[in-house]
Amino acid sequence: MHPIPRLILLACAAHALLASPLAAAADVAGAKDHPLLTRFKGAAIVDYKVSAFDAAVLPVKPIAVADKIGAGELAKVEGKITRIGYAIEGEKTALEVMRNYEQALSRGGFNVVFQCAAEACGRDMGGYLANSGRVMPTGFTASFDEKIRYLLTRRSGPDGDVHVLLWVVEDPANKRTLAYQQIVEGRPMATGQVSVLSASELKKGLDADGRVAIYGVYFDTAKADVKPESRPSLDEMARLLAANPALRVYVVGHTDNHGVLGANLELSQRRAEAVVKALAALKIDPQRMVAKGVASLAPLGSNMNDAGRARNRRVELVQQ
Repeated sequence: MHPIPRLILLACAAHALLASPLAAAADVAGAKDHPLLTRFKGAAIVDYKVSAFDAAVLPVKPIAVADKIGAGELAKVEGKITRIGYAIEGEKTALEVMRNYEQALSRGGFNVVFQCAAEACGRDMGGYLANSGRVMPTGFTASFDEKIRYLLTRRSGPDGDVHVLLWVVEDPANKRTLAYQQIVEGRPMATGQVSVLSASELKKGLDADGRVAIYGVYFDTAKADVKPESRPSLDEMARLLAANPALRVYVVGHTDNHGVLGANLELSQRRAEAVVKALAALKIDPQRMVAKGVASLAPLGSNMNDAGRARNRRVELVQQ
């Protein structure tokens, strides 16, 4: 793997992005600029989050109505995700900030995938970015001034694609400009971290605790279709139920706490129902299974860190 080169910023055209040692004084604890891209001069990091591997949703078209997004309006990518929220005090306009980023990214070999400004972004673009829980993490600093500017760029290389998403908006009430930066470095997921529980191991878990967690059932982000790579776990679940014909179970869907609870309850219910349907296709009587979705209401770990959220995203079999 070759390291990602840092963007070379021209002093004359992109001087405002050069980092200043004084700018970091107000950064939140543990935060730092991404090695690929420096900050706008004078900016401070007010929000920061890094995920070693996760899914990202990137708008590639205007968003008119957030709850009626059509096909092709979102790109879905996976990899290391660095999310940084910057606050730039003073009278800097969103246009000035974005133009400097555009020049720096262009010099770094990035190509524009989609960009827009104000009403051209669609009425719900700002709300979707900040409130959907799919782009900007819940709790990140946000503003909804009409002078929104959005940019999505991509650079392809031998190590995969790198996407840079930028959302810049003026916050006149607080006399500052906010810039949200998300960098997705496409890379293979570390595998071999989870093994498929055999039917006998599933039975031991049920006998010991009345429930057993299964991490080998996979779904796309915000979707309820069981992915093909779930088949080994589904086969073992089917073997367990076939070998124990008197066993009746609840199939329970769990999520982490990202997003809105009501939507996650509905999603986890649909996922549980999809697992029941998949097991029925493997000749298990659906009358022996009851699907239940509980979203983030029964966590196994903390939703404040990636490791805990990974434990919480699961399917469980619970003995009736």
